[in-house]
Amino acid sequence: MNKEQESVDVMTEELVEEEKSLLLHNDDHNTFEYVIKTLVEVCDHTYEQAETCAWITHYKGKCAIKHGTFEELKPYYDAMLNHQLYVSIQ
Repeated sequence: MNKEQESVDVMTEELVEEEKSLLLHNDDHNTFEYVIKTLVEVCDHTYEQAETCAWITHYKGKCAIKHGTFEELKPYYDAMLNHQLYVSIQ
């Protein structure tokens, strides 16, 4: 591997490391309609997209609802917590 290829690999790794996911976690407290409404309002999801995320979260226990850097996801994370939804950034 030459130095140019190593440089590209390092830059690619850094870009991949910056990419995070905002995960919605399942809970037994919020209704489907509330979760869907919150995803539409907070995350700018379409109704269909929000409904799909709600079902995935229900059956799988979690669902990635947004992708980006930590700094991009933090406002969404805070807003979702303010709506009493369980989220994490990973």
